[in-house]
Amino acid sequence: MELTKKKSINTNRLTLKPFSSEDLNSLIEILTNDEITKNFMVPILSEEEMTKLAKKIISYSSIEDKNHFEYGIYLQDKLVGFINDCGFTDRQIEIGYVIHPAYHNNGFATEAVSIALSELKLMGFKRVIAGYFSSNIASSRVMEKCGMKKITDEKKIEYRGKIHKCLYYVIEF
Repeated sequence: MELTKKKSINTNRLTLKPFSSEDLNSLIEILTNDEITKNFMVPILSEEEMTKLAKKIISYSSIEDKNHFEYGIYLQDKLVGFINDCGFTDRQIEIGYVIHPAYHNNGFATEAVSIALSELKLMGFKRVIAGYFSSNIASSRVMEKCGMKKITDEKKIEYRGKIHKCLYYVIEF
């Protein structure tokens, strides 16, 4: 399945759109933020490797890329997070998302995930799944607010020297 992305998806307060090259430093800051890396799996990389990863993510968000669901989340013109796929088939996609901690507790994750779910439904997906570390209660609340239902799937994942219990939510259209 090839993805057809839009130039932008707007909510009342946010815009989901492809990253620009000017977002490189902001994206690196998000990917290296200690609060974010507690719950969003980002490899420990050298500065050079992290720059390469950020550039790859930026390229995945381009309209021309039909193989990745990747959008920056912007408040006015400030990059505050992103939402991306963690793999998909013709009918199902798994998503991940982050909001910079400076913008937490404003409903931005819920707003971004909600509009992304609507967009994924329009793209033809029938099932969207999202996982979270059991210690990340805020993420589970976001998924519930977006109409996702907790499922019994559970994985133990080793990340940064710790074993995490990963739980999942799903929505079916």
